[in-house]
Amino acid sequence: MADSNKKVFDIFQSMEEGPSAASSAASAQAWLDHHSRSLGLFMDGKFVRPAGRQNISLSDSKGAKLCSIVCAEDEDISQCASSAASGYTSWSGLTCSQRSKVLLRLVGVLGLHGQCLSELCALSEASCSPSVLVRLLQYYSSWAQLRDTLIPSWTSVGVVVVVSSDDCSLYSLMLKVLPAVAMGNSVIVVPGRSAAPPVLLLAQLFSGAGLPAGTLNILTGSDVTLGAKVSQNASVSYITYTGNKQDGLTLCKAAAGTGVPVSVSQCIGATCPFIIFESADIDSAVDEVIQIAFKKKKEVHWVLCVQESVAESLAARLKLRMASMKCVPLNSEGDRVLVDAAVKEAQQQGATLIQPCSAGPSVTQYPPTVLCGAAPSSPYVVSPPPGPLLPLLTFRSNTEAVALGNHSPHGHAASIWTEDLTLALETAKSLSVGLVWVNSSCVSDPCLPVCGHKDSGTCTDGGQEGLYQFLRPSWSPVLPRSSPVSMDYSKFGTEPTQAVIPDDHSMPQSFLQFVGGKACKSVSGCSVAVQAPGGGNVLGFCPDGGRKDVRNAVEAAIKAQPGWMKKSPSARAQSLYSLAKGLESKKKDVSASVSTQLGVSVEEADKEVELSVARLNVWAAYCDKLQGGSLPMPQSGAALSFPEALGVVGIILPDKYPLLSMVTVLGAAIATGNAVVMVPSQRFPLPALAFIQVLQSSDLLAGLVNIITGNPELLTVALANHSVIKAIWYWGSAEGCQYLQYSCTSPLKTLRLFCQKDGEASDAGADWTRTDASLLEDLWRNAVQWKSVWIPSA
Repeated sequence: MADSNKKVFDIFQSMEEGPSAASSAASAQAWLDHHSRSLGLFMDGKFVRPAGRQNISLSDSKGAKLCSIVCAEDEDISQCASSAASGYTSWSGLTCSQRSKVLLRLVGVLGLHGQCLSELCALSEASCSPSVLVRLLQYYSSWAQLRDTLIPSWTSVGVVVVVSSDDCSLYSLMLKVLPAVAMGNSVIVVPGRSAAPPVLLLAQLFSGAGLPAGTLNILTGSDVTLGAKVSQNASVSYITYTGNKQDGLTLCKAAAGTGVPVSVSQCIGATCPFIIFESADIDSAVDEVIQIAFKKKKEVHWVLCVQESVAESLAARLKLRMASMKCVPLNSEGDRVLVDAAVKEAQQQGATLIQPCSAGPSVTQYPPTVLCGAAPSSPYVVSPPPGPLLPLLTFRSNTEAVALGNHSPHGHAASIWTEDLTLALETAKSLSVGLVWVNSSCVSDPCLPVCGHKDSGTCTDGGQEGLYQFLRPSWSPVLPRSSPVSMDYSKFGTEPTQAVIPDDHSMPQSFLQFVGGKACKSVSGCSVAVQAPGGGNVLGFCPDGGRKDVRNAVEAAIKAQPGWMKKSPSARAQSLYSLAKGLESKKKDVSASVSTQLGVSVEEADKEVELSVARLNVWAAYCDKLQGGSLPMPQSGAALSFPEALGVVGIILPDKYPLLSMVTVLGAAIATGNAVVMVPSQRFPLPALAFIQVLQSSDLLAGLVNIITGNPELLTVALANHSVIKAIWYWGSAEGCQYLQYSCTSPLKTLRLFCQKDGEASDAGADWTRTDASLLEDLWRNAVQWKSVWIPSA
């Protein structure tokens, strides 16, 4: 009988099972009461309640006060970072097997206290089933065991900061926390308000189950900029974010200049197409769309796309199924204003409504509404307001369906309904989204890699592919840190270069740049002098490219990239083999340019050319080797994942090994189906310009590879501001890195940034002569984005 009087806190500490279902059901409230409904910070394996801090009150789903959380200040951030650094030393020092056993032990802990966690999630509106977290732990505990076996030559990055927005689910947050921990990192979590109470509970449970102190730390605050403040601590190595777009943009801007890589998964608020073909099971499709659009808690906005031949029948079934539905609660009175405005605009544009009842006077409720005949470009379709609205568009052919699905700036997910599997797979491959469900929706599992395309993200979560954001090649040291500098972003890259209009009769050789498959001058007609090492004689003049040159190069790349991507991997491989052979045939000329430009011996220049030929051959061999495959889903059905090209990649090349570095990143980009716009080193452009003659004699599509010379800062600004550029790989100044992190947020671009000072790359990882497989694998993984397709079998 004595056991039945145990306090919940005592049960947590001893990890014993609760005496009854009734007492366990009340445990969430008891846990909050034990903390006096004032939750502190969690660091070094225990709760910390610093005095004199501002508190934020949290409400439950009914509006009643649930608890309060502390707003961390600079002193708390420093203490937490110190705890995480110490925790990383302890946690990374364990073997893979030991880390796996700790994570498996956590599975048992969730089994004992799952009901408490479930109730706390429901109270704080961060719904997440304990069984889903158990699945996450089981999956990542096995990866913790196999890290050194299946991912050799990679190691943990160090201290990882995981940030989420207020409206982010606990599952999305833990989908980043657990793989980071499994790979041997320590983690500082900056949760949104809804996820703060359950993640604090999890931290306490995990610590009690044997997770070393400091491995998992929780900082709470008023907004996501707390994550940027944490990133300024020298102990932090990486920041990753999950949540809505606006908070992600704020975090990226606030973290600019810290020298810490930032990745985002903007999974909240994305617009996703729900495509129904005439060959679909219409009744099942209608049931599913009503469920996800009006009954489930919405993390995304759905747009219903229906083939014209079945549009009237589907609308009639929607009207019948919705007839008995009640009004749906809105999050705030402001949402009602936005919904009313969207509905009014839709009606003015000729849309008709399907509603179970008319909108009443209540400002906190609104009836489920289908907007039939919506225009694809309407604001309420591109960026729907929060509320129970479902735009309905029609299409005639598969091509039109894909065009409607890709009309959104988001690329999170899509649902396709058809009984024609060939049609489903063709459509799935053509949609610019990271996750496609066939005859289903909202299926999730940690083995399924999810990669946001377009404005939906810059990293992959889930699957083996999602682990690499928390790893670095073992030979690559941690990147050096920097401090943000005061910058006028509008003036970056505006300083003019000392350009001249060369006179061919009186000056050294003038070189040409390469745009659209042709050697040409810059649009301005001006050139800049190229000097010998140490500021010696003028070796020649290269074009002084500008924004119009970048515009022309990107236009050429846009035309070439789709055709190049559609080529078979073996066809791309043959083109790269041919390119390597062409470089070898012009070895003498290219070697002379390397020797002259760098001031090295002919033997050293020959060696760099030989390494470049070998590197192109390796990339040719890569083309048809890493192509994804099927996934072992625990549910009935099949799942496929495969890499896709990013699109057009902008590359500002390093000074070090100007020829070898260029062909290495060039090979990585085009082997995976991308087109490139490259800016050679301003100090050493001649090797890249000599390579143009190799490109001219190759069979690469015109416009696939473009080389523009000139002021790298000005050209960086032009690449950053071009909406078509999907990724930028940059070797340059600290100011350039800060500018890119700040400005490449809308539209979102994938960034790979390396700071170099005085012409020397400060990241020792750019040892271009290395032959390690992880060097090329790292580049390859940064040149692709993943797509997953889930196909149910029943």
